[in-house]
Amino acid sequence: MIDLLPPGKVTDRLTSSHWLRLAALALAAAALGLPINRLSSYALLVIAALLIFSGPLAARGRNWLIALAVVVVATVAAPLVAPPPIAEGDNIFLPGNGDSVLAKELPADVYRFMQEEFDNQYPPGKRCKAGSSGCWIGATVDQLYAFAADGAWHSPRYSRAVASIDFSDPVRLRLGFINDARYNWYTTAPDVHRADRDKRFWMGWRRWHLAMPWFVMVELPAAAAGGRLCWRGDVLWPAPGGGYEPLPHATNDCRVLTAGDAGAKIFGVAIRPDSLAIKLQPPFIVEARLFAACVIRFVAAIAVLILLWRGRLRDAAPAAALIGLALVVIAIIDASFIGGWRPMDGGDDGLFYTGIGRLILQHLLSGDVMAALRGGEDVFYYGGPGLRYLRALEMLVFGDTNFGYLSLVLALPIVMLGLFRRFLSREFAWRSALIFVAVPVGAIFGTTFFYYAEWAARGFADSAAHIVLLWGIWVVVRPHEGASPRADIAAGGALLLALAIFIKPIVAPIAGIVLGGAGLAALAQRQWPRVLGLGLGFLPVLVMPLHNWYFGHVFVLLSSNTQVPEVYVMPPSAYLAALGELARLDFGGVHLHRAVAQIAAWLSEPSETIVSIPFNLAALVAVLYVTLRGRDFDPWLRLIGAAVLAECAVDLIYVAAPRYYFSMWLLSALIVAVVIERRSPLWMEKHGWQRTRRTLERFLGHRTAEAS
Repeated sequence: MIDLLPPGKVTDRLTSSHWLRLAALALAAAALGLPINRLSSYALLVIAALLIFSGPLAARGRNWLIALAVVVVATVAAPLVAPPPIAEGDNIFLPGNGDSVLAKELPADVYRFMQEEFDNQYPPGKRCKAGSSGCWIGATVDQLYAFAADGAWHSPRYSRAVASIDFSDPVRLRLGFINDARYNWYTTAPDVHRADRDKRFWMGWRRWHLAMPWFVMVELPAAAAGGRLCWRGDVLWPAPGGGYEPLPHATNDCRVLTAGDAGAKIFGVAIRPDSLAIKLQPPFIVEARLFAACVIRFVAAIAVLILLWRGRLRDAAPAAALIGLALVVIAIIDASFIGGWRPMDGGDDGLFYTGIGRLILQHLLSGDVMAALRGGEDVFYYGGPGLRYLRALEMLVFGDTNFGYLSLVLALPIVMLGLFRRFLSREFAWRSALIFVAVPVGAIFGTTFFYYAEWAARGFADSAAHIVLLWGIWVVVRPHEGASPRADIAAGGALLLALAIFIKPIVAPIAGIVLGGAGLAALAQRQWPRVLGLGLGFLPVLVMPLHNWYFGHVFVLLSSNTQVPEVYVMPPSAYLAALGELARLDFGGVHLHRAVAQIAAWLSEPSETIVSIPFNLAALVAVLYVTLRGRDFDPWLRLIGAAVLAECAVDLIYVAAPRYYFSMWLLSALIVAVVIERRSPLWMEKHGWQRTRRTLERFLGHRTAEAS
């Protein structure tokens, strides 16, 4: 995205202040209403963000006051116009003894029906052995209806309050409890298990099928009378003489709702996977009120844009195109990441971070701030302590969706376009960004968007850490000669670098070297506001040792797994032992074999194939050349090269998992691209390759000189 005015510049009518842009985006979000958990609302929010950050805003206070008034009116009017909500409760069903919560609090007929269905679907002979690793037996259900982040703002009676009922896919129903940390099972079919995955690449929209047994209860308001409830699967309705009776479950069973159904609890049961679908067809007046409430909120959000945004649509076009391509890639990988709530894999990092994030949010809502800050551990052990807190914040804003993480992933192509433009010609930068997003050939350097989207959809911390790290580097190195050394911009960049370390400490070498280099440059130029901003912005990195000291009473700088043998696989002493074996010509030495395997794994990242080794070696040669000998290259690029080399050293010591080092290879690709632009045309001209040189220059944007 291109700013029409430098950040913070104010004229008599326009401003490009980043603070005011954030305020405008907050007004648009407030107009749409929290949590923003519907795809249509989220889409409008993304459009608003694109426009707000691609052009200037109105600087007049009158425009802002009117926008604020519009949001307040919409916030008050929309709930008044909307029909009464439908109370919904949902939870997992696991059998238990007579003292279990479900046995005591569910209606007896309903519990008996679920128990019989469960025993038929999962006979005792198919079940795992209690106490075995990953077995579901022993998992506890501590309340009748599970917590849902969708209800965080509304204090619902059960799980949440919804405006409508229309689902055939529980992944789209977004049952929050399926990613509770307590349900960390490894069992597979025919036993109780978490989910089934369709591996066919064209099945991105229905990639995941929930296999956990569950039920849903809806309590209809009086306004639903006259509508129709249609279903497929097992539905239990209050019987006239008391108790509950199962209704027929043909393909298209429907029942007209009467005034007597108001307040009745209707249960849908899905012991068998993919067996339940329910749709409420409300009366016309209810549909009209729902539509009117949505229109009020959408009109308010659009009014905020009309009142405040003063940019041009064409300025947002590059970012919009990149985001569109990114959404296509994500949909192919796993479309549930866009508006759904997939069950994370048992034993995966994603289930841990999401489950602990849900617990943090529940502690916050109950007022137990210290339990929320503890984050599930006295001493951080898992390799990404920060993501659990970000997931809790995400659920507070977006409910039981991945919209927060999705927003971060969608920002990555724009961040990379900004970094490319910082060091390359505009044409080459744009083409590089397109290749990064849409063409998987970049896998040889970890430069393909596919990898980031894949691991983000699985809920891992790696993608988030790398995106925030690259964003922080872009902000820190963005100023050119003569740019104002503003403290707030420097603080923002340093905060992003600190946050990247908090999310995944293994990126600390890159963040530390970039920050240290920026600080030394600011000191040399006596840019005291910038020095102050960098220092203050990076201070939150101390949260990790403070947490470990306060809750665990030990000093651990980052996380306690840094010395675990499974992670710390090749300490420097092992390389010294390998050198000793090589000096003795002991080619069968254990340490020498380990060293060769580690180096091979490092050079084959991220595709993990030997084909990528020569490409990665060539990239490292380019990085070494620019860093050590490239005095005519941009000093910031040389600093990035030094950061890449430092991360390479970490890669040689710790386990060479490709996802840990995506940003290292992506920054290497950036340096290679600069070398190609600066050196290749001259080299081709020197060797008489005139036609090839002209073709390359057209691709590079007709530039051979250094791009600003």
